[in-house]
Amino acid sequence: MGSAITGRGLPGLRGTEHIGFTVPDLDAAIAFFVTVIGCEVFYSLGPFSAADDWMETHLNVDHRAVMRRLTFLRCGHGPNFELFEYEAADQARQPPRNSDVGGHHLAFYVDDMEAALAHLRAHGVRILGAPTVRETGPSGGQSWVYFLSPWGMQLELVSYPHGKAYERETPRRLWHPVEPQR
Repeated sequence: MGSAITGRGLPGLRGTEHIGFTVPDLDAAIAFFVTVIGCEVFYSLGPFSAADDWMETHLNVDHRAVMRRLTFLRCGHGPNFELFEYEAADQARQPPRNSDVGGHHLAFYVDDMEAALAHLRAHGVRILGAPTVRETGPSGGQSWVYFLSPWGMQLELVSYPHGKAYERETPRRLWHPVEPQR
């Protein structure tokens, strides 16, 4: 009989399995995510290329693009990361800013913001300003600060060790660093 359309999104959706992004130097990016962030490498694949239009049809890249290699990482109990290194004639080499279409950032939850900042500073990481502390509104209790990877990708530290204010209003929860996700 086929599945009924419920208006509730993808049937069987469980969550975000991985986030993929392209880096200019895969080995350097792996070193950063393992040494500075604390991720764990699982496996690598590649290279991949195609003589026909497979790359364009399936990946929306120039048909002559070469995916030099990809690597899967795991960071804590968040989603997996799939890092790509491509070679393509039409490749943009600058990461988008948050205000650009397609702009993005990765946010990492930390238990101790000051200890995490000291760790980043010790590794020469560029931190963008001082942490913003939310005292009111639904994000009350949260502090956050952006920082940049060595290639300019925007990243963020987030901490709310005593929860966020919205949690007092509803039993529903966004991702939480302590509670296992169901």
